[in-house]
Amino acid sequence: MFENLTDRLSGSLKKITGQAKLTEDNIKETLREVRMALLEADVALPVVKEFIEQVKARSVGQEVMRSLTPGQEFVRIVDAELVRVMGETCESLDLSAQPPAVIMMAGLQGAGKTTTVAKLSRFLKEREKKKVMVVSADVYRPAAIKQLETLAGEVDVEFFPSTSEQNPVDIAAAAIDAAKKKFMDVVIVDTAGRLHIDDEMMGEIKQLHAAVNPVETLFVVDSMTGQDAANTAKAFNDALPLTGVVLTKTDGDARGGAALSVRSITGKPIKFMGVGEKTDALEPFYPDRVASRILGMGDVLTLIEEAERNLDKKKAEKLTKKIKKGKGFDLEDFRDQLLQMKNMGGMGNLLDKLPGMGQMAQAAQQHVNDKSLGQMEAMICSMTPHERRFPDVINNPRKRRIAAGSGTQIQDVNRLLKQHKQMQKMMKKFTKKGGMANMMRGMKGMMPPGGGFPPMGRM
Repeated sequence: MFENLTDRLSGSLKKITGQAKLTEDNIKETLREVRMALLEADVALPVVKEFIEQVKARSVGQEVMRSLTPGQEFVRIVDAELVRVMGETCESLDLSAQPPAVIMMAGLQGAGKTTTVAKLSRFLKEREKKKVMVVSADVYRPAAIKQLETLAGEVDVEFFPSTSEQNPVDIAAAAIDAAKKKFMDVVIVDTAGRLHIDDEMMGEIKQLHAAVNPVETLFVVDSMTGQDAANTAKAFNDALPLTGVVLTKTDGDARGGAALSVRSITGKPIKFMGVGEKTDALEPFYPDRVASRILGMGDVLTLIEEAERNLDKKKAEKLTKKIKKGKGFDLEDFRDQLLQMKNMGGMGNLLDKLPGMGQMAQAAQQHVNDKSLGQMEAMICSMTPHERRFPDVINNPRKRRIAAGSGTQIQDVNRLLKQHKQMQKMMKKFTKKGGMANMMRGMKGMMPPGGGFPPMGRM
């Protein structure tokens, strides 16, 4: 996510980080490169102009001149301005209405609206402990109704049936009535999308909005459309009282222009961003954490939260006790670690959030990507229980059998066994220092009181 912008900004800011003194000339040169980086990331021109003016005004003033490390202070100013442009704080959903609280989703066709309904319902069910009902008022695409029914079953939330012969207002009203009888906390209404904005679409969605009076009206937009995403959101906001925006497909958007443009152009907060295809791939939008990622400083806070949600604490404690007793870290334990990594979104997700990775993350992914994790898992599954517990017994004939059973080569099996040995040594070190939890807490402790990571060069 934001790879192009991160690379360009990191390169520009590195030149100034080592400066003992900031002058108007070296700030001017760096700001010119920052401006180019933002424009290439498809950030809207008015946003870029205002951003550059604000950074320049704060940099040339006394704020930097009094600093002991002017270059690092300049990076901090860029970080603070990125946060300001994207909205300062994470704005959560306001569900304080009399149940059921109604959330209406709007957006163009193909933006990922129906999938986002499923992701949001799972988020509310698992993290907010809400009873959720979903309903499709998209009477123009029967496939959309069926898709939502399938996804609702997958995330285990209540689905209210509808058909393409019904009126959208009647569908929504009936769903809300049914939700009241079933004591639901939230009803999410999926609306029809169009390929472009037209008067007919706006008229229908206004009518639906007036009928259901939602507490939240969220505009779902494809972040890969760049500044067009912000312009489309503004057109919807002019017609509907939007309460927030959901950016989808941010995992496929290397530029990041939408994230930096939407808030300034619409005045509405980005509340969530879709970070993958799976139904758990929805994150609350924290401007400070996203700014940290853009500047290559990582996002350890989100990584810690994901670890707390997804890691099996009982298994982790059991493994720690096992290693402390002197029993080895075997291949079954290694497989468990691979599965836990997959649960946290895979290698790409982890590297994206580690500070200072930048281009190293891309290089590392070429060697250890999610496909190779799957291969490693397949090789371990092709072993006998005895081989998993005692890897030293795996000789050449066994390696050939394991490779044939997992569709890999003998070199791959050798590589797996070598990686297991390295992991074994690492796990012993972690256990002596108090385990993974202590390591995570240590990383958290490296951060200043504001919660963001120190600028590049401080790590």
